[in-house]
Amino acid sequence: MRLAFKIAVRFLKYTKVQTIIIFLGIAVGVSIQVFIGTLIEGVQNNLINKTIGSSSQITIASKNDDKAIASWESKVTKIKELKNEVKGISAAADFPAFVKIYGKEKTYPILLRGFNFEDADTIYKINNNIIYGKEPEFDNEVLMGTDLQKESGAKLGDTVTIFTPQGIKRDVIITGFYDLKSSNINKSWILTTMKTVQDTFNFGDKATSIEMQVKDVFNVDGVLTDIKDKLKDNNLKITNWKETNASLLSALSGHTVSSVMIQVFVLISVILGIASVLAITVLQKSKQIGILKAMGIKDRISSLIFLAEGLILGVIGSIMGILLGLTWMYFFTRFARNQDGTPIISLYVNYKFIMFSALIAVLSACIAAIIPAKNSSRLDPVDVIRNG
Repeated sequence: MRLAFKIAVRFLKYTKVQTIIIFLGIAVGVSIQVFIGTLIEGVQNNLINKTIGSSSQITIASKNDDKAIASWESKVTKIKELKNEVKGISAAADFPAFVKIYGKEKTYPILLRGFNFEDADTIYKINNNIIYGKEPEFDNEVLMGTDLQKESGAKLGDTVTIFTPQGIKRDVIITGFYDLKSSNINKSWILTTMKTVQDTFNFGDKATSIEMQVKDVFNVDGVLTDIKDKLKDNNLKITNWKETNASLLSALSGHTVSSVMIQVFVLISVILGIASVLAITVLQKSKQIGILKAMGIKDRISSLIFLAEGLILGVIGSIMGILLGLTWMYFFTRFARNQDGTPIISLYVNYKFIMFSALIAVLSACIAAIIPAKNSSRLDPVDVIRNG
């Protein structure tokens, strides 16, 4: 193998221009794979982050008439045992209500949501999205969304009144304003402590939902099954983000299919290019191969020469392609930007995907060298030397 490798290197050095063209061909093919794959993965991550990245990906609710979950703490404890699958979990108590701003005649429909904010921050990143003010620390303190604040004219420190459908009134103090990047949420959610909601709506110590995020959003069905096995409660309804985001799931699937198709066609073109060039090389080097065989080189070694050429071309071409693809992606994220200066698509480097692309390219180059290798082993040294 060492002899075949040395001869392959000499053959490649002898035809430098041809070798460089092959390297570039492989590099361009691999760079397209890396660029397209990285770009689509970046698009998918952006879509996921904007739609479900800061929201509940699995939600547990009650099938009972009161819509309340009893002993929710024990259920949360059981789910936390799935620490390799669940990365954030928060119980919530919420109920529709109305809010009236002091000095205003109009009332606004809202959803009063009570959290343990430390837990809720693992999902909604509330603390990071407070525009001004702070999270509620005591009962009767609330956060209001920026859209509702603009519409109602509420100010920090204002006392507002919550009206329930049962006719209960409760005065609460605004401690801050948040922006969760969703107009519907910013306009309808008023956030407070769980105890405030529980006392206002006479829930006792019950919750209305248990929300969570998972480590692998595409494995959410498997996590949901594990949760059902853990809880074993037929009175609970468990849903996931796929059920409420069918259009998003369809878009992600479409991206994946298109990416795979592009990469397959690129691989086919790379294989055909390498095979055709190496086949021509066999004809060009037939006299040298004949002389080598006459000197005692076996057919197996002559075949290994071209397999070694394919391996060298694949490895060096793949390295060049990875560097070229990442360079393209870097400049794309540098120049394709939103009006606020942030990248339209964030650079997301999946090292496993890149190494997989490189491995496929190397294997493709080796496969492309099989036919030329077989042709070289069939050459008769006497005929080659006699006929030139």
